[in-house]
Amino acid sequence: MPTYNDLLAKLVAVALGEHPALNASLSGETIVQHSAVHIGIAVETERGLLVPVVQDVCTRSLQQLAVESARLIEQTRAGTISPDHLHGGTFTITNLGMYDIDAFTPIINLPECAILGVGRIVSKVVVVNEASEATAVRKMVALSLTFDHRLVDGAPAARFLKRVKQLVEHPYLWLTQ
Repeated sequence: MPTYNDLLAKLVAVALGEHPALNASLSGETIVQHSAVHIGIAVETERGLLVPVVQDVCTRSLQQLAVESARLIEQTRAGTISPDHLHGGTFTITNLGMYDIDAFTPIINLPECAILGVGRIVSKVVVVNEASEATAVRKMVALSLTFDHRLVDGAPAARFLKRVKQLVEHPYLWLTQ
């Protein structure tokens, strides 16, 4: 069964396909834009933070992504993961929601361009109709994007984050991809 992280990895991959400037890394002085999306998932272990990488997220179904992600996370925590699976990421996702953290500023997993921080899911009262000012309780999550200004400027990063927001709010836009 896919987790929230799996859902986020899939929709982030869709957004990266539309905003390739963030699917990049720095090699020396050269900016390298990657055609494939390899998502790193930050995992707490007894040995400290490790980031296993799910390769080719765009080509995987959500179910395939969930199976591979679970396998890599299990191997990471058990200390049996191959070093080959701990590098080559093009973007990282880190989730501190399970620690009741609402928002935070994640540190970029160099040499990648950016990292997405995910806070806890909370229920909030929101306006659902501006004209009538009708409100409803909705599930909300804070997303924090940290990016390297040497590789991308603020406006393209903001457009990427806006697209991620749209994909979170409207999953039918990406669930079939």
